[in-house]
Amino acid sequence: MDLLKDRVALVTGGSRGIGRAIVLALADEGADVVFTYKSAADAARAVVVQVEEKNRRSVAYQSDAKDASSATQVIDAVVKDFQRIDILVNNAGITRDTLIMRMSEQDWDEVLDNNLKSAFNFSKAVCRPMMSQRSGKIINISSISGMVGNPGQANYSAAKAGMLGLTKTLAKELASRNIQVNAVAPGFVDTDMTEKLTPQQREQLLTMIPMKRTAKPEEIAGVVVFLASSAASYMTGQVLCVDGGIVM
Repeated sequence: MDLLKDRVALVTGGSRGIGRAIVLALADEGADVVFTYKSAADAARAVVVQVEEKNRRSVAYQSDAKDASSATQVIDAVVKDFQRIDILVNNAGITRDTLIMRMSEQDWDEVLDNNLKSAFNFSKAVCRPMMSQRSGKIINISSISGMVGNPGQANYSAAKAGMLGLTKTLAKELASRNIQVNAVAPGFVDTDMTEKLTPQQREQLLTMIPMKRTAKPEEIAGVVVFLASSAASYMTGQVLCVDGGIVM
């Protein structure tokens, strides 16, 4: 299928995990996909090759997503190289998990900057070209932790909750320019984080999930493809939980 034929998409934090799956899924649907990475240069090059093997264009931009000038430079480069930008997926993020009584100010600031401020930076930078086009899709990767909280993740939950407020506000500000802004809230996904769990921790985790399994990154990516496509052209300001039934 070519749901996104000849669209130009940018994914922040696209060299691994959920971001990588999103990059490849968008390319599978016909989009040219560029992405940012912070330090994993080898992984980024490998993703570029995978996209090009699908006969789509790709560029990996090294960028610190929490830096506003870096975000602007990336958006400007995409518009210069591809003449437009149709889809922005704000996926970049980190965790610094610990109980709040042990959480340092640095733990708090780093997670808020990398998860929430990065989404602000790239969304602000992309507004002007999308408004000029009078079309665009912004998709924020939040988390169910931002909806229900999670012990040991005060910083992460606050950042992801902030992304939901950002999503709804941008949706209202940009709707008249034919720009749709939506969010995806994943539950527990098979990534580096869940791979570190002990068998006992995984068993306890599964008791929370009605479907009794974690998600594959590709299952998150599929929902992003839907929101990026014309099938979701009358949806804006919405949050889609992809969590196996935890939030219902």
